[in-house]
Amino acid sequence: MKVLIISPSWVGDMVMSQSLYRSIKHHHPDAQIDVMAPDWCRPLLNRMPEVSNILSMPLGHGVINISGRRKLGVALRAQHYDQAIVLPGSLKSALVPWFANIPSRTGWLGEMRYGLLNDHRKLDKQAFPLMVDRYRALGFNAHNALESQNIPEPRLLPKLSIDHAQQQHAYDTLDLPQDRPTLILCPGAEFGPAKRWPHYHYAELSEKMIEQGWQVWILGSAKDQEISESIVSALSEKSQTYCYNLAGKTQLEQAIDLMAGCQAVVSNDSGLMHIAAAVDVPLVALYGPTSPQFTPPLSDKAKVIRLIDGFIKIRKGDAEQGYHQSLIDITPELVHTTLNELICP
Repeated sequence: MKVLIISPSWVGDMVMSQSLYRSIKHHHPDAQIDVMAPDWCRPLLNRMPEVSNILSMPLGHGVINISGRRKLGVALRAQHYDQAIVLPGSLKSALVPWFANIPSRTGWLGEMRYGLLNDHRKLDKQAFPLMVDRYRALGFNAHNALESQNIPEPRLLPKLSIDHAQQQHAYDTLDLPQDRPTLILCPGAEFGPAKRWPHYHYAELSEKMIEQGWQVWILGSAKDQEISESIVSALSEKSQTYCYNLAGKTQLEQAIDLMAGCQAVVSNDSGLMHIAAAVDVPLVALYGPTSPQFTPPLSDKAKVIRLIDGFIKIRKGDAEQGYHQSLIDITPELVHTTLNELICP
């Protein structure tokens, strides 16, 4: 059995897609799973032992380029895949398997893909409230994919592999001490401040943890440098000694290794939150307008804090600095208590 997966293009979605790969390998141990993904995904896919080959998707997110997709598909015909599973819901994402003449092309219906997918399924969102189960269902026949309770067990969740030598190399390269337990903060969010716990709350939590003998590492992309520096600046001079702003200074593979080696993570709803869950570290996940009922952290070591109900489609909160009131209302004391319950059960 030789399967081509057309992957999603976001960090959190890519992590969740591993549940599908693990399910396929569990039920078909000899299956070859190749994943077509943007190059930035390689560090994540390299940590998924179920993936045999990573195929580059050179076309950017949102780019149709039919001729380019035809070229990619024609080049894949010699691989003789038995099945393609298309995870994104767009029309363009289904073009490469169609051009590749892959006999079975599976995916949820979306954007009029009837002709491109010959194993198309109509999604019942109430039957599949979780994104991870929507991915996993595509690995089984259409009858089993009608309702989540019909999907064969076990329900294998994302689990990224860790190379301990590579992990130590990350510590050495970034010159990070290991003489204190480490709390990692992930204060960034792809869609702006409305999904962020306020920086001043992160700073107050950091003070409390440093007073307990911990150190704090702040992870994020280059876009998160400003908010990360705001956290450091709000600390006392003594506490700043034990707080390291690594936003924009780590590669994705280093971020994975640092999370796997820390003692706890506090994160907004973000891609890094899903990575923390997939390396099985104690995690406090903070939600505001977005809902954990669709993309929660997939770990029994995670606790979600959310003070409101329902999903609110919002990019910028109306409170000071663009924060959303529901996240402002999550106090550092509540997060500190929840964190201590996780690390000292």
